[in-house]
Amino acid sequence: MSIKAIATELYRSQQRVHQLQDQLENAPLKEIDNLRFELKCAKAECDQLRRIMDAKKEPPAFSLSSLRKYR
Repeated sequence: MSIKAIATELYRSQQRVHQLQDQLENAPLKEIDNLRFELKCAKAECDQLRRIMDAKKEPPAFSLSSLRKYR
């Protein structure tokens, strides 16, 4: 998956988290537990996408050119 696609999914996930937070503020008592569970899942997905994106942005720990120096 490209960084652009991951960033797009991260944005959608963040929007979903904000939407659920807004719904939770105005929710009737009988829906609060369900919304909290959905919000927890959405936050977990958002965190996972953020970690994936951060890992894609980091340069590799070593490269082949750096290994050639030690030959």
